[in-house]
Amino acid sequence: MRTMIKWAGRVILILALAAAGAFFLVLPPRVDNDLNAVVPHDPWPVSAEAQALHDTLRVADLHSDLLLWSRDPLRRYDRGHTDLPRLREGGVVLQVFTSVTKTPSDMNYETNDSTSDDITLLAIAQRWPVDTWGALFNRARFHARRLHRAEARSNGDFVVVETRDELSAALAAHEQNPGLVAGILGTEGAHPLEGELANISRLHDEGYRVVGLQHFFDNELGGSLHGMSNAGLTAFGRAAVRDLLEQGFIIDVAHSSQAVVREVLDMTDAPLIVSHTGVRSLCETPRNIPDALLAEIASRGGLIGIGFWADVTCDDTPDGIARAIRYAADRFGVGAVALGSDYDGSITARFDASEMAALTHALLAAGVSEADIRAVMGENQIRFFLENLPPQ
Repeated sequence: MRTMIKWAGRVILILALAAAGAFFLVLPPRVDNDLNAVVPHDPWPVSAEAQALHDTLRVADLHSDLLLWSRDPLRRYDRGHTDLPRLREGGVVLQVFTSVTKTPSDMNYETNDSTSDDITLLAIAQRWPVDTWGALFNRARFHARRLHRAEARSNGDFVVVETRDELSAALAAHEQNPGLVAGILGTEGAHPLEGELANISRLHDEGYRVVGLQHFFDNELGGSLHGMSNAGLTAFGRAAVRDLLEQGFIIDVAHSSQAVVREVLDMTDAPLIVSHTGVRSLCETPRNIPDALLAEIASRGGLIGIGFWADVTCDDTPDGIARAIRYAADRFGVGAVALGSDYDGSITARFDASEMAALTHALLAAGVSEADIRAVMGENQIRFFLENLPPQ
């Protein structure tokens, strides 16, 4: 009997270890693959003319959630949408990498409460440091340090930029090293502040320069576009916006309620970004804020990042995204339009970062001029950050 008990204990241990192995080693990449799918497709058409133009572009994108997933940014993967090798293949020179620190269960575009958090289980499964399991600021810090570690291991092929001078230097270095990619750190919502204004300077110290005010739920700063209240800024939110601007942050209102966007516009003349969105009059969805707010953001020197997924464009093929870009340029001015892919943000895409030339081809086919293609594919974003990052 004692021998049977001993063997039973070993079997239970083996099964427990197997289950743990599956949880830590199998589950995270499977979830990543399922949530960040690329629809299987034949190669998208890219004419010789389009490829020749694309090869001269400095492509830039306002929104990738790569840091959420257990992928080494320096390695090329066959899952998800972005990594540095694929960004290089797509001609990307400047990428904003955002930190996702909390998402509600059953996430949707209409109403979400803030009581649940699916990132906790993901953090445990991906073996993030224990101090990130229950602390949102620590998650943002972990993501920032991951990106800085990638920079340190890149042999000079990747740099995280925090100032205009650093971005200028990176662009100059890119002329000599076409494989160099520059990154900027941003947050997907300001809940990593955890209700403390002192955490603004701590985010700054970690290298963040773009802060989204909300994500899919109302937070301490105010209402989300997808929250329960539709409220504007709280008293803490108004204080946080003032401090963020004083410390040189760029504010992103991509997931903010209409009331929050309106109140931020009333508080400041600083240019804002909507990092990943569509245009409501082209694609009617609660995910897109009204055109009037986009127009006001554009008129003040802000940027509108056109997303690469069907929920915001109503057509996520290269032709469909080109249509959305041209529509936004016609409606708000070409200088206000940028790319805002939302790659690796739990979206299904029709092409990944390595296939950006397909979008250049689609824009040419849509009758967009080469100068305007150059602007929307990256130069608008580069100019914006050269003008709006802290000087040094």
